[in-house]
Amino acid sequence: MTEIMISASKEYSVLIERGLLDRAGELMAACLKGCRAVIVSDDNVFPLYGERLEKSLEKADIQVRRFVVPHGERSKSLACYGELLGFLSENHFSRADALVALGGGVVGDLTGFAAATYQRGMGFVQVPTTLLAAVDSSVGGKTAVNLPTGKNQVGAFYQPSLVICDPDTLKTLPEAEYKCGCAEVIKYGVLGSERFFNELRERPVSEQLAHVIKTCVEMKRDVVIEDEFDHGRRQLLNLGHTAGHAVEACSGFTVLHGQAVAIGMAVITGAAVKKGLCSPETLEKLLDILDYYGLPVTADYPLEDMARAVLADKKLAGATINLVVPERIGRSCVMPVPVSEIKDWLRLGGVK
Repeated sequence: MTEIMISASKEYSVLIERGLLDRAGELMAACLKGCRAVIVSDDNVFPLYGERLEKSLEKADIQVRRFVVPHGERSKSLACYGELLGFLSENHFSRADALVALGGGVVGDLTGFAAATYQRGMGFVQVPTTLLAAVDSSVGGKTAVNLPTGKNQVGAFYQPSLVICDPDTLKTLPEAEYKCGCAEVIKYGVLGSERFFNELRERPVSEQLAHVIKTCVEMKRDVVIEDEFDHGRRQLLNLGHTAGHAVEACSGFTVLHGQAVAIGMAVITGAAVKKGLCSPETLEKLLDILDYYGLPVTADYPLEDMARAVLADKKLAGATINLVVPERIGRSCVMPVPVSEIKDWLRLGGVK
């Protein structure tokens, strides 16, 4: 079993091993204070893995309830968050108990925010079942729900008590969700490791899952330890996300998160090339690997709509917004850009 320690405001382990889902109960019992837990999942994932997880918890003498939400981004809302809090209160759960997020990024973000705020903080365990959640969103403590005006507008930094990653759960991923995870994996290569980026082109992610998850989690660990609360270096992890969140919003969330991140990376890198901030070769390599993994690279939404959505992003600070700009494969920088120049960046990146 691979164990990666995260030393943030709370120290916890990320455990990676095939078949780990059936040992989840004993692993949680060793790190949680209470003996009651709620499994929060969605109506796609719970039928696949929910009962196995329940049995594992019960075997460890943890009393279990379930809270299942509709799949998709629309469950990451204040309404769904309120329903989860109401469920906890009505069933007399306390801060000594725990929430267990079984699913992808939407479930993890929703569950984490509820855990952070219910009675000012309760136990929280992540059990990611998507590639995107395994390599990125389950680690680092960002939790949130969306507002109609934008993604992740209401949230908290709240580290989990434990992350249990069983790569076998990724076998049931729909192809589109697998590709979404690949977009986040590619992001890590562009940000911090040309060698890792090249490995992803030489051999599919699906053939090296354990290595990919371990590499991404270790890269994120290093960033989170240095900048847990997102004031500096951690902002680099937003590569592709500013324009990507705008794509999601303009699509009414019909474009999946990973697809939007791929488009966002292509748009900003394309603009950076035209501004002389990175080489055409960098863009060529990025577009090639995105194509290799079947990911989109263009935003088919009006420039005005995209610009409006970007300016609703939480990365806006006064008259500037921070864009993450690739300089070359393996190196990027955070660049404060005046809001008056956002349309120009989008236009140069191919948005019409």
